[in-house]
Amino acid sequence: MNVLEVVRRPVVTEKAVAKKDGERTMCFEVAAGANKTQIRAAVQLIFKVKVESVRTSNNVGKQRRRGRFSGFRSDWKKAYVKLKAGQKVPEYAEI
Repeated sequence: MNVLEVVRRPVVTEKAVAKKDGERTMCFEVAAGANKTQIRAAVQLIFKVKVESVRTSNNVGKQRRRGRFSGFRSDWKKAYVKLKAGQKVPEYAEI
């Protein structure tokens, strides 16, 4: 897997922004087959920062309905990436 294919998009929710501001932890949607070492390498390459730790979470897609038709959203994987002390947390618009 290419390093640039690992990180799909940043997760910008109230909880993720609070973690980014208070704990130097960024949250990303990542490829489902990516492991922690691939995520670490991708974030270090893209944002040019040093990573302290990576935590991942697999999220199951919820059931959704449109009238009488029902289906499921896609499953996805989320990664919390904590930066080392002294590293500046980049803004997502600076990519």
